[in-house]
Amino acid sequence: MALQTPSPPFQDVAGLVLAGGRSIRFGGEKAAALFGGQPLVLRAAGRLAAACAPVAINARPGSEAERLAGTLPVLHDRPGDPEGPLAGIRAGLAWARGQGAAGLAVIPCDAPVTPDDLVTRLIARAGNGAAMAETEDGAEPLFAVWPVWALARLDEAIAQGAHPPTWRVLHDLGAARVRFSAADLVNINTREELEALEARLG
Repeated sequence: MALQTPSPPFQDVAGLVLAGGRSIRFGGEKAAALFGGQPLVLRAAGRLAAACAPVAINARPGSEAERLAGTLPVLHDRPGDPEGPLAGIRAGLAWARGQGAAGLAVIPCDAPVTPDDLVTRLIARAGNGAAMAETEDGAEPLFAVWPVWALARLDEAIAQGAHPPTWRVLHDLGAARVRFSAADLVNINTREELEALEARLG
């Protein structure tokens, strides 16, 4: 029997790692912290690359995340946009549109143990629109797929320095909810949490 050819990456959905946070509680840049010997930002990029092409990183200018990006594109927030994830997602949507993509899959850099099928499930549910993860604890809007056509909506949402809740913007776009366990989407806030997670997983 012939070997089955692996499915190619989704050609119409680009990927974006959100790594622009200031990591105040972490005491250093989370994106550069190692998990399993690999920087968190590159671990997240690898997970996106399994389902998306191309992949970029949203990071602050001069940051460790930018230095570690290597050949991956690094996207900076637009000057004047409010601090927070929506500014990074807005930069990602503009970049994805320039790449000819129909959508943008987004994950944060600080969740190192997400399921292998996280991104593919979000893409499948998004269709031509949006999708976001949710757990028993509620919405997880930093794990999401955004349609490129939402760029104008996002521009309106963050106009004049506003930063509405990310889940609310996705909700207004009619985002489908994709259910995961809270244990699948654990995000790291401190070095102690990172060390404990790595120790638990061996």
